[in-house]
Amino acid sequence: MTIGWSSDLRVVLVTGPIDFRAGINKLASLVANELGRDPYSSEVYVFRSKRADRLRLLHFDGSGMCMMSKWLEAGKFAWPPVRNGVIKLTSAQMVLLLGGMDWRRLEQNPVKKPELVG
Repeated sequence: MTIGWSSDLRVVLVTGPIDFRAGINKLASLVANELGRDPYSSEVYVFRSKRADRLRLLHFDGSGMCMMSKWLEAGKFAWPPVRNGVIKLTSAQMVLLLGGMDWRRLEQNPVKKPELVG
């Protein structure tokens, strides 16, 4: 499975935990029926276990549906807070989350856009 982690990649984090016995068909059905989204879009759907030590990613790569699982040997994934029913992460935060790192401890350095003089 190849996922290009570009800044325009759309990642959908499912807010609640799922039953990790669920396979590709069940997760695709959940995306379509409960989230009202297209599982065959280019979006990546990320699900977590109740214990928060496992993630499952669902992604259609253009030729087939892919499912990837990640289990942390120690610790838990730092799951983002849900605000107004939505979780927002930058692509950099998503890479850190998948790496099992606590992305909340990192500080973003906002960059002020230069003013054009002309």
